[in-house]
Amino acid sequence: MLKRSLLAILCLISSLSYAQIELSYYLPEGFTYNSSIPTPKQVLGYEVGEWHASHDQVVMYMKALAEASDRVIFEEIGRTYEMRPQVTLTISSPSNLDRIDDIKAERKKLRQANASVDLDKMPIVVYAGYAVHGNEASAVNASLLAAYHFAAAEEIANDLDNIVIVLDPALNPDGVNRFASWVNSHKSYQLNGDPESRELNEAWPRGRTNHYWFDLNRDWLPVQHPESRNRVAVIQEWLPNIQLDFHEMGTNSTYFFQPGVPARNHPLTPKRNFDLTEKIAQYHAKYLDKIGSLYYSQENFDDFYYGKGSTYPDVQGSIGILFEQASSRGHLQESIYGPVTFEFTIRNQFNTTLSSFEAAKDMRKELNTYLRDFYREAKNESDTDTNKAYIFGSKTDGGRTFHLADMIAQHDVEVFALMEDITVNGVEFKKDKAYIVPLTQPQYRLIKSIFEDRTNFQDSLFYDVSAWTMPMAFNLEYMALSSRILNLASVEKIDKNSALIPGTVHGEAGALAYAFEWGEYYAPKAAYALMQKGYLVRVSHAEWESRDGKKFKRGTILVSKGQKNVSDREMLADLEKLAENSGIEIHAIQTGYTKGINLGSPSIDVLKQPSIALLVEGGVSSSEAGEIWHLLDQRFEMPVTLLPVDRIGNADLSRYNTIIFPNGNYNSLGKSGADRIKAWTSAGGTLIARGNALTWLAAQEIGNFKFKEQETQSTFASNAYADYTNTMGARVTGGAIFNAKLDLTHPLAYGYEAEDIFTFRNSNQFMLPAENPFANPMLYKKESLASGYVHPSNLKEINGSAGIQVATVERGRVIGFVDNPNFRAFWFGTNKLFMNAIFFGDTINPGTGR
Repeated sequence: MLKRSLLAILCLISSLSYAQIELSYYLPEGFTYNSSIPTPKQVLGYEVGEWHASHDQVVMYMKALAEASDRVIFEEIGRTYEMRPQVTLTISSPSNLDRIDDIKAERKKLRQANASVDLDKMPIVVYAGYAVHGNEASAVNASLLAAYHFAAAEEIANDLDNIVIVLDPALNPDGVNRFASWVNSHKSYQLNGDPESRELNEAWPRGRTNHYWFDLNRDWLPVQHPESRNRVAVIQEWLPNIQLDFHEMGTNSTYFFQPGVPARNHPLTPKRNFDLTEKIAQYHAKYLDKIGSLYYSQENFDDFYYGKGSTYPDVQGSIGILFEQASSRGHLQESIYGPVTFEFTIRNQFNTTLSSFEAAKDMRKELNTYLRDFYREAKNESDTDTNKAYIFGSKTDGGRTFHLADMIAQHDVEVFALMEDITVNGVEFKKDKAYIVPLTQPQYRLIKSIFEDRTNFQDSLFYDVSAWTMPMAFNLEYMALSSRILNLASVEKIDKNSALIPGTVHGEAGALAYAFEWGEYYAPKAAYALMQKGYLVRVSHAEWESRDGKKFKRGTILVSKGQKNVSDREMLADLEKLAENSGIEIHAIQTGYTKGINLGSPSIDVLKQPSIALLVEGGVSSSEAGEIWHLLDQRFEMPVTLLPVDRIGNADLSRYNTIIFPNGNYNSLGKSGADRIKAWTSAGGTLIARGNALTWLAAQEIGNFKFKEQETQSTFASNAYADYTNTMGARVTGGAIFNAKLDLTHPLAYGYEAEDIFTFRNSNQFMLPAENPFANPMLYKKESLASGYVHPSNLKEINGSAGIQVATVERGRVIGFVDNPNFRAFWFGTNKLFMNAIFFGDTINPGTGR
């Protein structure tokens, strides 16, 4: 009787389970596998594709492979924001693994135009990167199969004498884990492919992004996040010939592999790169044909922006290859092609990993030759270039300047700090606040892409941004130099581990007050820290001069003890620590009887410690909310409440003096939510809003913002059906840089040294200037395009329009940004505008609002 009951239970369990997946479904024919190497199921307890592997499970399996196989080295290369390990597997023959340093050293010679290298004996290096988007799970799960195959397949042993595979199984560990948890938590044992199923529809902000909701596939060049810095260091260490980038796209798709649209390659990428990518594509086609999968190439996607994982290698002599698999987004989903199963998506990604391996084996010498020739040609180009270096800097902001130098140095580029003040073509560059990047070095083409401004293009459609001129993004003075750096000035080479130059306190303990100007990037960090410690912090709206002749600009911060019970020595120690950590220069002021205005002047306002609510969830753009969260939390060390939109009706809004509306749709707030926001603002709150949030606020009569109408389709030149996609696409402003003008006397412009400013735009929202001229602290210039593509009809609307506007709502202020001042964490140049809105918004004269 007991046996019958047990049998009944086992039958019940079996009836509840899904169709079993076998490892043989994935593995190619004709291979035998070393039985001493564990399969994924032997370590994880389930077959690949039955569940979504969490990041810790992926790491566990990779460690097990390395312990069992003499072909594999496991390495932790860093940690994410959530302290998850970033790992790589180096897979090759045991003899190659014993001489890794020698192989790397030989490969470094490929960047030296005159170095002698033996291409016949040099191994080819393939970097395989999976799942930079955490919810593109076929990629990370395919990495389990790839690692097993390369570690255990007997027939590839000899091939590995000539191939090194650097395998990164999860480029975005935090996102991978977030998504796996969601999907596994909502999986039924009886699979249901209904697209409306909760399993297939993640909650906000979804698993695509990292901890701060950034798209890490846009961060290869800016390297603003630890995940990016760690993997770029690996790329620069190995100089791979092929870089694989595995993604997913919409469920009603097939499979894409590069090359992309030929006309949309970046001009700095040699045509030979496209030809080699196309040659490698034949291998992908063969492997996908073999398993009967549909695919396409040379459509939709491009290779223009060098900040993407498949394009970053193209400017460094490697072949970057993007793969896009139709996503199941869970374990099963209906599509126009029939049910898309998770295991099917994994198998496609695994097969293009195998096809890439075969291409590498056959094209080893050809691709190593191309890598060598890439740098020889770059050397010839740099020799003939009349420009020999770039110089950049800011007279007042060493922090912002440092961060650009630091970003460039991460890419194996030599950067030199200026060790003396110089003037070039009438522009002053200051010691410790300027850097020089020589063009006569191997990364010539990468450097050109960082500094060039480009407004002419072969194609008018872009998958991503059309401009990323970095000194413009950092709003720095810069210029090309025709002379060698050693002939120009005293310089000192920095490395990628260089730190921000510390600031100092000038003066002794016991001063009446201490002052620091707002020009340094980290001045807000220092101001907030002082408020948090209880000091009295004020801002001057007028220029003034101390008795010893030191001049101070508008926006200068004054610090005194106020009601804080602290000794003079303790206060000085606090200031010294803040100066060291933030790079600011603090000056002791001995008397309040200063020139211009005195220190008790009504032109000096007491600042309130910011108490910030950042709206999230609902229709809020997660990427933009994440950019703000990252800015405040990581850079300025300021706490912020992530306030869900649906909590507006119940939250005690009086605890906040600043509420931030990122770009998004706020219709879910309804009339009652709008009334609460309006009442809070009218009572004296500072509301900061961006993009479509401004449209919603205007509709609710919370700030009278007005916008231009966009061009209608009736005005388009072509009416041919076949031209529709390109005609509409050309009118998309995907990302370009524009010239604007600041009112330097306005509190939102405090800390800027010049009225000219570069701003980034990726929308077609055009704000009309307010009739009250004092309400327009930033306007686009009449000829505004600085770098990138914009359709002529859009440019006409942008020219002369308002970039930032301030509205008065009784005792409160609404500060509206048309464009994103915190774009992707690398637009340092406009961060200060946003921070000024937080710190100085409530000090803006109410008569100056629209």
